[in-house]
Amino acid sequence: MKDRYLDFVNSPFGASVARSIGLPQPEVLRRHALGRAEFGGIAAIGAGPSPTLFEPLIALLTSLGMTSVAHESALGWLPVVAQHGAMSGRFEPRAPGAPANDRVQALIFDATGISDSTQLHALYGFFHDAIRSVAKSGRIVVLGLPPQSCTSPRAWTAQRALEGMTRSLGKEARGGISANLVQVEPGADIEGALRFLLSPRSAYVSGQVVHIDATPSTPPADWDQPLAGKRALVTGAARGIGAAIAQVLADRGAHVIGLDVPQAQDALDQTMLALEDAWPSQGAHTALVADIAAPDAPETIAAALLALGGIDIVVHNAGITRDKTIAKMTEAAWDSVIDVNLSAQERIDDLLLDQNVLHAGGRIIGVSSISGIAGNLGQTNYATSKAGVIGRVQSMAEPLRTRGITINAVAPGFIETQMTARIPLGLREAGRRMNSMSQGGQPVDVAETIAWLASPASAGITGNVVRVCGQSLIGA
Repeated sequence: MKDRYLDFVNSPFGASVARSIGLPQPEVLRRHALGRAEFGGIAAIGAGPSPTLFEPLIALLTSLGMTSVAHESALGWLPVVAQHGAMSGRFEPRAPGAPANDRVQALIFDATGISDSTQLHALYGFFHDAIRSVAKSGRIVVLGLPPQSCTSPRAWTAQRALEGMTRSLGKEARGGISANLVQVEPGADIEGALRFLLSPRSAYVSGQVVHIDATPSTPPADWDQPLAGKRALVTGAARGIGAAIAQVLADRGAHVIGLDVPQAQDALDQTMLALEDAWPSQGAHTALVADIAAPDAPETIAAALLALGGIDIVVHNAGITRDKTIAKMTEAAWDSVIDVNLSAQERIDDLLLDQNVLHAGGRIIGVSSISGIAGNLGQTNYATSKAGVIGRVQSMAEPLRTRGITINAVAPGFIETQMTARIPLGLREAGRRMNSMSQGGQPVDVAETIAWLASPASAGITGNVVRVCGQSLIGA
């Protein structure tokens, strides 16, 4: 659905009106577009004492075609860059009134060496100097350690403090700028996560904490097609967010098996045919019709996937709502939502894992919701099911680790879909504006986040729940 307010305040006349009467002016977010450079520009580097990630950072920025400048907190960056034969300079804060092309595309702060609260002052020095220098739709990434990996209470305390800093930066930056914290275990591979978080593909992901463990990752042969040769099952693929997920996974090289209920077969067939039209070199994608809540659904799905040679990626997107306050909710409405949104996922995954339909090194990605984090009036059944999806991610991550399988979830906020278009105007506008981006997200934002979690380069990311909500003010 169109956001008419966003369009209006970004038109010449609307922008003038907004400025004159003090209306908020949300930025039109820069998203990935065919033919437009994904990376480029300058990254400003800051650091606390004893940073540990300069080497992989230099290699990453070089591969992305980005140049760097070093803040005074990170002057150790310059000799390391020189050792790599790269170019860098010193960061100069943007002067008031300087042209927009003087701005940097990203701020990256290496906080991995911070081991005491007194050392957090380095964050103030860097971001005080640099926050005004970030271009619209720019990126802020703070790199730290998982607090629980720290060997002293003071280090744990200081590393945990980075969450509050990063989330506050996301709320202060404005202009479509996102801010995220990446907790990096020693020896972890940061390339896949930073390629996503520094790119337009993460436009609606902000205020998040991503944990990367030291599991070895395999970089794809082609970063534009990281899912080439992979088969991906997407449930609820006929329309809306599910169709967007199918499109992005296909764009990233995957053969998509789209699944939906019999009533949606025509829409599902059209979605799968559209993938073939858009990417003819990939051949036919597969439409699979089944009701995931049916007793025989796991066996039907497993048999179909085995006939294709098994599966590499499972995206549990299918879901329903039956909204009522619990006092007015029927027993059938409660049971159906829990069954479709949660129990069916458990049954399907159990069989896919037991029969090795999901290959070793596979990916399971669930679609949760901010309702599962914060709860929602009239959605006790839905919020319970979506909180359960988070519980599955947290409980299954460790058992699946021995097979090299990761399990993660995305938790969308207000996304512009046919479902949200039916929300009353006042509630719809509140959903759009009550986040740091002051607008709703697009289905593609959810899809791009899922494609990142599905990548071979995300082997060290498991047990994570990533909100795709523009840093919604609702929930944790």
